Amino acid sequence: MKVLGLAGYSGSGKTTLIERLLPRFAADGLRVSVLKQSHHDVEVDQPGKDSWRHRQAGAHEVLLAAPGRWMLVHELRGAPAPTLTEQLACLSPCDLVLVEGFRHDALTKLEVHRQTHGKPWLHPDDPHILAVVSDTPPEGGIRHLSIDDIAAIHAFILETMELT
Repeated sequence: MKVLGLAGYSGSGKTTLIERLLPRFAADGLRVSVLKQSHHDVEVDQPGKDSWRHRQAGAHEVLLAAPGRWMLVHELRGAPAPTLTEQLACLSPCDLVLVEGFRHDALTKLEVHRQTHGKPWLHPDDPHILAVVSDTPPEGGIRHLSIDDIAAIHAFILETMELT
């Protein structure tokens, strides 16, 4: 599996960029998975439902199977969170994994940046950033892709990740 990170501060447009790229990769016949890091606790099912009740009762894992999808919830119960590598190993084989978050991990990535947020650039301190996807060109000569040019970003990823 090829792995490409999209790193940036909250609100920079990482999720929207992934959402706009996924249909293009699907049209190319590529299987693409997404690994999203959250710094907040998340609930994937509804309180009171059977799977929620099983987790509350102490289940280590709950696999919820439905006609259109399945999901596996693994409760850490105080154990350390798995590393990015360990989480990637949980995914089914695919052509590309887009990783949203993990901006401090040593993985090949694109920086997603919005000038209006007033946040500092990540690329000067991260040698793993290949290019910047932004609404304004960065300083320092790093490759710049306009955040609105989805076709160019798509082409750059295909070429860089050798998916063509």
